[in-house]
Formats: sequence, C-alpha cells, structure tokens
Amino acid sequence: MSNIKLIIEERPSNIGNFMVGRLLPFREKRMVGPFAFIDHMGPTCMSDYENLDVPPHPHIGLSTLTYLFEGSIMHKDSLGTEMEIKPGQINWMTAGKGIVHSERTPEYLRSSNKMLHGLQIWVALPKELEEMEPSFFHVPENEIPEWKTDNIAFKLIAGEILGKKSPVPVYSPLYLLELKSTTRQTVTIGNHLFGESALYILEGSIESEGNTFGPKQILIAKDSKLCAFDMAENTTIYIFGGEPFPEERIIYWNFVASTKELIEKAKEKWLAQTFDKVPGESEFVPLPEQNKK
Repeated sequence: MSNIKLIIEERPSNIGNFMVGRLLPFREKRMVGPFAFIDHMGPTCMSDYENLDVPPHPHIGLSTLTYLFEGSIMHKDSLGTEMEIKPGQINWMTAGKGIVHSERTPEYLRSSNKMLHGLQIWVALPKELEEMEPSFFHVPENEIPEWKTDNIAFKLIAGEILGKKSPVPVYSPLYLLELKSTTRQTVTIGNHLFGESALYILEGSIESEGNTFGPKQILIAKDSKLCAFDMAENTTIYIFGGEPFPEERIIYWNFVASTKELIEKAKEKWLAQTFDKVPGESEFVPLPEQNKK
C-alpha cells in the first residue's frame, strides 16, 4: 500500500437504504466487514520525468490488495519478492506480524509518458492471525473467475460468493466483486451477500429508491444487504463486504491491529529500523513525526 496521502471528503449522509460516503474509512463508517481502507488511485497521467516512487514502508495486521486498471507498479518486499503488477492482475500481500515493501514505476517505463489508475485495499486479519508469518501472492488475469448474468459482466476478485471462488488466499469470509454493464440493468444479488456489504462506483451511475449516485461514492447497506438497484449503461461498480470481526480495529498509519500494544510495538520497531529490509533498497518512509511518542 502506498504512502500517498489519502484525502477523505467528509460528506456522509443517509439516503434510503444506504449510508453514503466517499472512500473508506469515512466518519460514520470505519470498516465494512474486514475491509478497512479503499484508495482509488488516479487516473493520473505522468510525464516522462514523473514516476511513482514510494520507498519501503511497513505494515502489520492486514492484507493489501492492489488491482490496476491502467499502468504498472513494481512491487518489492522484505520477503525478497519482486513482482510487476499490470492491469487486471491482483497483488495480495499479507503483512501479519510485519512486512516492508516499496512501490515504484518499473525501470522500462521511467522515461516515457504513462498512466496510473487502480484500487488499493486493506483487509484486516482475524485476531488469531494478525501476527501470522507474512506472505505474498500474485494472481494473473486469466485465473480470476469471470462470468455474465443478465448482460452484466462479473469478476470475483477476492473471496467466495455466488457459487464462485477467487484463488486469492483470504483469511476470513469476504467478497470483492466487479460488475460492468454496457446497457441499463437491474441488479438483485442482495440475498446472496452476507455480513456487512457496500458498493463503490468507479464509473457511470446507479439508481436506488429514486436516488442517483455517481463515481467515487461508496454506498453502505444499512441492513447488511444491498437492495435491488439499477446500473446505468457503461457503469462499473465494486461490491465488497463480509463477516465483521467481534473486536474493533485500530488503524494507525500503515498499521492495523486489535490492540494498542501491537501498534506501539510496530512503531518502536520501525523507529529502530529492525523490520526486515527490502533487498536492494536503502530509503525508507519515516514514521509520521507528530505521532512518534
């Protein structure tokens, strides 16, 4: 997950069956099931002298999911992984007790114009697994389950639902679905969802109970089920959620944990630079100044 500053527009409201906000977390809703963070990157056009360069930074207590629509990112981590992620592929990095990674524009693109557009997501780990050994998993585009129903193209990025299962190794019951429409369609999959559920509009619009919602809005179902809604033509949405944890999660910088003690331990470890290193990297992102103590 990048160290790029997340800007949250605090405009949550209640409309019909939904709480409505922008990005996750927002003021009225900190998590949806195990999902703790969603960052919609771009679309950004970078010139030949502009590149993504996020130096090594740490994570604990979560899995990160990177899913690109345009562009390319070179991922390197303290496990020794070096993986380029391209559009339609999935990078799934599980931090557990601690991992460090960097994200940069690949070398062969650094002197050319390029685009960057995608989603970066944090999924908290269950309490009994939040100090598990770190791991990394890459899924090629052709291994992601895809199908069509009523002229809507579905893709199951992570989790298990609607009789399908993604190869991404998740650690709690959850789902992350992509839906694309080319014509106006009604979606009625609410009864198949479980736990808490929400919907993110990437492009286009949806209508529900006489209300229209547009790009970069998150709709969180009040009753844990998304009601029927209409997708406009040329619309792309993401439906995500799952079973919530019984304990609250603390989110500090790049750390997610069930206790303050684990957060403080990670802060001290990063300040002392005793996390494992990313091979070939000497830079690092410092702990935020105002919160070192």
